[in-house]
Amino acid sequence: MKDGKKQHTKRAHKEFALALEDRWQDFRLKMSQRRGDKVAVVPYRGYGRSGENGWVRVFARVVMAKPGSRLEDLHLPAVVEEGVRGWRHFISPTVAEYPVTIRINGATYDVYSDRGGVIDERLAVNLEPGWHHVEFIVDDSEPVSGHVFMVNEKQKHGIICDVDDTVVVTMLPRPLLAAWNSFVIDEHARVPTPGMAVFLDRFATAHPGAPTLYLSTGAWNTNRALSRFMARNLFPDGPLLLTDWGPVEGRWFRSGIQHKVDNLRRLAREFPDISWLLVGDDGQKDPNIYAEFARRYPDNVSAIVIRQLTPSEAALAGGRNAAIMNTTPGVPWVYEPDGGRIAARLAALGLMPEAPDALHPDH
Repeated sequence: MKDGKKQHTKRAHKEFALALEDRWQDFRLKMSQRRGDKVAVVPYRGYGRSGENGWVRVFARVVMAKPGSRLEDLHLPAVVEEGVRGWRHFISPTVAEYPVTIRINGATYDVYSDRGGVIDERLAVNLEPGWHHVEFIVDDSEPVSGHVFMVNEKQKHGIICDVDDTVVVTMLPRPLLAAWNSFVIDEHARVPTPGMAVFLDRFATAHPGAPTLYLSTGAWNTNRALSRFMARNLFPDGPLLLTDWGPVEGRWFRSGIQHKVDNLRRLAREFPDISWLLVGDDGQKDPNIYAEFARRYPDNVSAIVIRQLTPSEAALAGGRNAAIMNTTPGVPWVYEPDGGRIAARLAALGLMPEAPDALHPDH
């Protein structure tokens, strides 16, 4: 009886959290409507697979925005919009279950945003490999343009890369620093991890057409700021696979670990012929997540790359985990502190060409 009562209480608390979030979103939506804001779509980069049975996975968010706001998926890093501080990306009210028309290569698709205002849809379409435009239309507004990267059906290589402390120095998940980095610090003040942009670009260049996907536990709200940051710092262009924060059915908060696990397994199913280079850091759960994936899909992993945090970063991130290394027979691990040394190790493994002398970590 006690266990049953305890489970009932937990369920009631979670239902209360969902109801509370819904009421808060409804309040924000009404206030936005009073200000004269309109429903708009914020497109994000997606990906797909070319070929006769091709498909595309598109991402976007439906939000309330001021009329005339520029919401296209802009590639140019020079674009600086209002709201570059992190907290501003969290204040746009989202619109749940709203109809959106998507137009790709002359075909149209009718979809709906989910409970968090996110569009994450897989659509059947036949496109050539490379980047393509996608148009999103709500109501009678002008279409906004996003982009999708189509992967050649014969592609054998790809990169899946973590973001926090792998692409950008965040020193997560210590709460005060997490809040500071996410909500306060200007995006132009963020610091890229040493040598990682050059390493990733060299690997992508060595494997033409290889997709680069960034898998993070960050919120969808930060997508455009992260995209601009990576463009300014010359990281390879690619979609961001993010998530929503807040309560869900059965949990007070979404599981970041499960988000990564689910997307990795999905990518293995979607691209059964690709061998992925998995890139992360040793401050959180990346080694464990990648090791589990490599044991489950050994033919889909070319190597696991772990950026070794500095002692101060490791302390702030909650310590490092090196015990999991070398637990995946047949899948090599690279464990180095910066992109230059990572590239040298991968070159020694024959997974990418040697660096020019000017780029070698010992020069």
